[in-house]
Amino acid sequence: MSRDSVSLIINPTAGRGRAGRRMDRICEILDLAGVAFDLYQSKAVRDLESQVSSLVSTGARKIIIAGGDGTVHEAVNGIMQADGGAKLGLIPTGTGNDFAKACWIPLDWELATRQLADRLLADERFRCVDIGRMNDRYFANGAGIGFDAKVTRLAREYRWPIGDLVYLFSIFRCMVDGIEAPHVTLSSSDFNWSGPVTLVNVSNGAWLGGMFHIAPEALNNDGQLEMIIVDPVTRLRISSLIPKLIRGSHMQETEITHASVRKLSIVAAETMPSHLDGEVGEPGKRFDIAILPDALE
Repeated sequence: MSRDSVSLIINPTAGRGRAGRRMDRICEILDLAGVAFDLYQSKAVRDLESQVSSLVSTGARKIIIAGGDGTVHEAVNGIMQADGGAKLGLIPTGTGNDFAKACWIPLDWELATRQLADRLLADERFRCVDIGRMNDRYFANGAGIGFDAKVTRLAREYRWPIGDLVYLFSIFRCMVDGIEAPHVTLSSSDFNWSGPVTLVNVSNGAWLGGMFHIAPEALNNDGQLEMIIVDPVTRLRISSLIPKLIRGSHMQETEITHASVRKLSIVAAETMPSHLDGEVGEPGKRFDIAILPDALE
């Protein structure tokens, strides 16, 4: 494989199987446009990450992925763990497609494929975006600690063909189990906070779970992360906040604390669940988060 060849990796399970069903059409569009590519498929969790890392380590410099935010998460970790030198193209075929929204990539997957093909053939300049890191893992769109991580874990268990609504359903299901509010201490170079929380969300992009405009001010090329802290809330209060979270009009609510950070340490009094880019992360008591400006093309 030459350093200039394009590697197309499809996650056939993304979007509850939509990516796999669209694979032939994606290949057809690229073929008709005249893009030469090598096709790969992921076969299990973290397999795509391993494939990307191996490809980059052996010279691949242009990676196209077809999938959702979980696929992006694995591809970003594969690139960053290798040498960070490969360029990434995305055909959004997932459930939430939060990273695609953050990068202004069309959610129409056929249009996105055609546009990507045109830009590859024209050798257009790639756009640089920031990448986040939490402990030893990277994230493209955001990290969550607490209630939203619990929701993410539950949403991953459902295989219903209801799109973004799976996250909304999972919120109400988690509310039935009760809303925990462990004590945490947060510290950065110019921000310190301590107290009980429902969740802490640290965003590189503005969207979470496809439908929640969690961090309206977030831009993934501004060299900073947007941190959202939610104080302890009741089930009734969460229900009233959901429409505001969808619209992005929640930032002035009394339970919300917001700050822009470049580095952040979160220390919890008890083990808390976590997620990265909507992928279930390791539970823990300490989370060290940082932004890596312009880390990915």
